[in-house]
Amino acid sequence: MTLLPGSLVHVLNWDSIARRLISLGERPLTARDRGLTTALLARLADEVPPPFAVRRFLPLPTFSHGPGDLHTGAPGERDFGSHVDQTNYSVVVGERVVVKWLTPPVPLPHPTPDIFAHLVDSGFNDTAPPYAALTGVLQGRAHLLALITGYLPEARDGWEWCVDEAVAGSTAFAGELGRLTADLHLALSTFPRSQQDAPGDAADRANGALAEALELTGGDDGAWLASKAQVMRQELAALRNGIRTPLIRIHGDLHVGQILRWRDGYAVIDFDGNPTVAGADLHQPAARDVAQLTTSLDHVAQVAIKRRSTPPDHATAWASRARQALLTAYRARLAARNRPDLLDESLIRPFEVEQECRELIYAARHLPRWRYAPMGVLRTWYGAEKHKENIA
Repeated sequence: MTLLPGSLVHVLNWDSIARRLISLGERPLTARDRGLTTALLARLADEVPPPFAVRRFLPLPTFSHGPGDLHTGAPGERDFGSHVDQTNYSVVVGERVVVKWLTPPVPLPHPTPDIFAHLVDSGFNDTAPPYAALTGVLQGRAHLLALITGYLPEARDGWEWCVDEAVAGSTAFAGELGRLTADLHLALSTFPRSQQDAPGDAADRANGALAEALELTGGDDGAWLASKAQVMRQELAALRNGIRTPLIRIHGDLHVGQILRWRDGYAVIDFDGNPTVAGADLHQPAARDVAQLTTSLDHVAQVAIKRRSTPPDHATAWASRARQALLTAYRARLAARNRPDLLDESLIRPFEVEQECRELIYAARHLPRWRYAPMGVLRTWYGAEKHKENIA
């Protein structure tokens, strides 16, 4: 990385960078930290002194300077803006690199660095290019401080572009998402599995999610949910038969918000795992990811109904078509690579039911206004007539 003399990078040495990095565990980045991210990227070209360490995956790009950078001699920095909902804090540098600061830093082990390394080794490219992970020892324990990836121009996440597709009634995108998801699972299927990764009881986990959703969902929604609890338990009962499909390293939080549509196509991002599920197994059936992705299409339909005034019958019909197109492409890709065994379709429905329970738990604990989406999906699935059919 070439920076002009006199830039902020030359002012911030490792001692001053280190003091700021350690303080990130106490508060998000502020204007005081302007220039820290650029300075860090410049220093990553050299050996990083203790207590910090860098795990490198792909070479960092070089930077060119535009007219707006001349007063600092360094690439410009910006964030994604307040409209982007993110747990951590991301800084875009020179429109080439994104540094996601974990605020606060997360104790290691963390899933993302190992996933990045494996995806690079597997030749999976449908993601933001992974460059590096910055770690540091805080209070005697190693923590992940930042993840450095490539910037994808003109990127929009699925809660934007996919809602547009729902409003338009278009499902042309769904085949590409099915192909991308299959390729991701094919790559992750070769991820080494530790003997310590003992699978939990999927049925107990799912029924526990239903019980918690029933407990946390109040009012008319809670009463309606309680009236459907028995039919939901019947659908979860398929998990009592045990898991007979291969267990692979899954994404763990795969929904349309993790699928970017950018200038050159689609990319899956954010391999941090599901923040709402403590102690989730790292290796699970591929159907777990598939179910979360398909239910997110149903959530998109609910967003289109509530926020874009799309007629409910149009939105739900769109979700059904998109789901079928995605699954068809997913199956075809696995078959073409001689791995149809990765998907046990009998697991999709019970995992979808569990996922809606987890959406209700998330709404109750973190984002109450989101409850309309999983409740809308469940009311679509378990309307009066459908409920009678399932009980019969």
